[in-house]
Amino acid sequence: MRELLVRTLSGLMYAALIGFACLYSKETFYLLFYIFMMLCLFEFKKLIKLSYRWTFVVASLIYLRSLQLDFINQRYVHVVLIISFFVPMIYQLFKSKIALTSSKLGHYFLALSYIAIPFVTLVRIPFDQGTYTPYTILNIFIFIWVSDTSAYLVGSTIGRTKLYVKVSPNKTVEGALGGLIGALGAAFVIAQYNAELSLIQWMTIAFIVFSFGLLGDLIESKFKREAGVKDSSNLIPGHGGFLDRLDSIIFAAPFVYVYLHII
Repeated sequence: MRELLVRTLSGLMYAALIGFACLYSKETFYLLFYIFMMLCLFEFKKLIKLSYRWTFVVASLIYLRSLQLDFINQRYVHVVLIISFFVPMIYQLFKSKIALTSSKLGHYFLALSYIAIPFVTLVRIPFDQGTYTPYTILNIFIFIWVSDTSAYLVGSTIGRTKLYVKVSPNKTVEGALGGLIGALGAAFVIAQYNAELSLIQWMTIAFIVFSFGLLGDLIESKFKREAGVKDSSNLIPGHGGFLDRLDSIIFAAPFVYVYLHII
């Protein structure tokens, strides 16, 4: 009972923090998701045993490049980013004991592609129509939260058929279908009150979020399984780490971003 209470309270605080940061201003939105990116990167580096601290610098520059802030000169960011991106290769060149084909370089680029680039697409989603529209990104989080809750409720009650037991033994096909129905239901309700997109478009985004969010969840589960850990960290009481909470949107955000640009 106590564990459920802790999990519920920390989940509500997490959701409230995201809601406040998104609705207050674009600057608080940028700041919060920069912090989230750094925390996810910190946890992921531990999972894959990547020691390069330079990863935080390059990820920060990639994130900075995506921001539309008047006081940032993007020209200089471009130059520093290009130089910084290849610093680890130059560093490895002069390390006599480590080859350029070492796993460290592979893990370095994996961390940037898995964490930094998705966060860049995520913070661009609210600007799809030119101005900052926070409800777009909030609705995407709602799809994930409703989908996760529906999947848990359905899976824990009638779940029988395992979805992918080698990676995530607790997930079931019934739970996944419950999550899909929950996401589509949330999209139907949101479309009644938010006319930024049509019903079909909201339903499509919900389907993208569910599908790629589920894949993102499974991918992070495989990283954890290979690392021999249950959670990416214990920073969020009752929920594990920030990567555990954001793995779905990390993987889904680039696909939602592409879809919004297509339409």
